[in-house]
Amino acid sequence: MKVYDLHCDVLYKLARAESPLSFTNSSLLQANKIALEAGEVALQLFAVFVSEGFPKEKLFLEAMRQIEFFHTEIIGKHENVVAIYEWEQLETLKEGQIGAVLSLEGLDMIDGDMLRLKFLLAHGVKLVGLTWNGANEVADGASEISGTGLTSFGEEVVEFLNEQNIIIDVSHLSEKSFWDVLPKAKWLMASHSNARAICDSSRNLTDKQIKALIEKDSPIHVVYYPQFINHFKKPVEIQDLVEHIDHITSLGGKHLIGLGSDFDGIGEFITGLEDASKTQNLVKQLIKTYSTKEVEGFTAQNFGRFVKRISKEEQN
Repeated sequence: MKVYDLHCDVLYKLARAESPLSFTNSSLLQANKIALEAGEVALQLFAVFVSEGFPKEKLFLEAMRQIEFFHTEIIGKHENVVAIYEWEQLETLKEGQIGAVLSLEGLDMIDGDMLRLKFLLAHGVKLVGLTWNGANEVADGASEISGTGLTSFGEEVVEFLNEQNIIIDVSHLSEKSFWDVLPKAKWLMASHSNARAICDSSRNLTDKQIKALIEKDSPIHVVYYPQFINHFKKPVEIQDLVEHIDHITSLGGKHLIGLGSDFDGIGEFITGLEDASKTQNLVKQLIKTYSTKEVEGFTAQNFGRFVKRISKEEQN
């Protein structure tokens, strides 16, 4: 069954590796091309992520380096990996092709400079997370306790992203930032977050947040990281992740659920879901509870409907 995965950190691993890694088949990459093909992943978002502690003066250069890896290592060396610059391209992908999309996981690298953001978007970025876990010039992240939320510069950023029909990702926002962004964002989603009612983590969404996203018709994509699934159980199994999907469904979000693995950004794994090649194991587990049509929604079609709405705006 075709799968759209809204988050992986392959670019970060490629950029930080001590010796070159092959996106084609490196065993050090959980979402390499061979694994994506085996897992029937037809769309993969590749996050540009610059970690905390990286020298501030080099953040933007590092972001550009990861974008270069996207174009040279992901797209340039693989004929069946197709860069998606407009969402309508999803409908033209052929059997065996993998759509590849750039995203930004945090805006630390722009250092309060809108020109830098515009430059990054010009390279094909279609989804932007305003923060990682800490605070920056734009907003507070999930681990920040200052309570500042969205800054005045952040409001400018959100307005610009709206003008460009860029999706804003709430997965790493603090609660204050989330509620500040919610009424201002044109296109909004959580690319890799679970339900806090099931697993109490600041990276997960409260029921109130989930209901607010449902009200805004915004996708909610579950993440495979065991620490965001179940704190008290080892090993974490696929059914434990399904419980988060069940909970979001119970709140009325069945038509918005999707997947956001976080492969290559995690070092712990769900049993039977250790890399992208195992993705169909999750599909098989979901089929035990949900209809084929519902599961097809979770794996790809829910997000497909969402970006079709964006496509209409892009074409106007």
